[in-house]
Amino acid sequence: MRRIVLVSGTSNPTLSKKISEFLDIPLVNPQIRRFANGEVYCEIEKNVRGADVFVLQSTCAPVNENLMELLIIIDALKRASALSITAVVPHYGYSRQDRKSAPRTPITAKLVADMMTVAGASRVVTMDLHAGQIQGFFNIPFDNIFASPVLLDYIQKNLNRENLVCISPDAGGVERVRHFAKKLSTEIALIDKRRTGPNVAEAMNVIGDVKGKDCIIIDDMIDTGGTLIQAAQALRKNGANKIYAAATHPVFSDPAIQRISECAELEEVIITDTIPLSDAGKKCPKIKVVSTADILSKAIHRTFNHDSVSSLFI
Repeated sequence: MRRIVLVSGTSNPTLSKKISEFLDIPLVNPQIRRFANGEVYCEIEKNVRGADVFVLQSTCAPVNENLMELLIIIDALKRASALSITAVVPHYGYSRQDRKSAPRTPITAKLVADMMTVAGASRVVTMDLHAGQIQGFFNIPFDNIFASPVLLDYIQKNLNRENLVCISPDAGGVERVRHFAKKLSTEIALIDKRRTGPNVAEAMNVIGDVKGKDCIIIDDMIDTGGTLIQAAQALRKNGANKIYAAATHPVFSDPAIQRISECAELEEVIITDTIPLSDAGKKCPKIKVVSTADILSKAIHRTFNHDSVSSLFI
């Protein structure tokens, strides 16, 4: 008889607990310890022989620590004779390094894919990849789950859609924004953005009509918040009314929280729980969190039962 086992890493225990409650399956917390020199030690204290195991671990900050922990958990499960090992990685670290952006630079997203495969993962489930082509870096089944259903549900219930415009903060995000606009029956606009260096962006021109409109900036992640703040300021200069933002992954590297708190143009920033919020983030009244636990739980359940995952979004 097939059985399912949920194993949680240490990166996002709150999300792991919610998924466990949705599925009504007890959570296995492996013994994770650090040696004096920082090496990670892992021991799975439950028999997983012949089980279908799902490892819940976001590779968020500290990225290298959490990634190494994930690889070691997968290796421990493989050596414990698990039947299958599915890495459920709500936030895929290093996803922005998906191509050679300059000579003699790595494609680290591919390196991470290789490491997860070699460690013993038989399937990977993640959420809102920064670049869809990363799926092609894997030679094992890969599911890219969309957070749009939970974000759209919040927007539909809490924002006035009659005067709303969906905004892409750069050209690369137009396809994502078009999907939101179609579901919300709104128009779209684009911000012409130019980068002058890593984590440095300067918003230039707004392409589209935003004068007198409520705007929602839609992106896959917010890191330092520079792009978001520049976009909000550009929209206000072009006559936008209320300005909101929605993003799946709240990376929130310093000084993102401070920037959001001090940005007079932003009304609200809607994010998901793929990455746990810091204490400062929890105290920021502009940040609203919606949970992805339900949709990830359904994806896990359907994967275990060999049902369609894509039908979640149709």
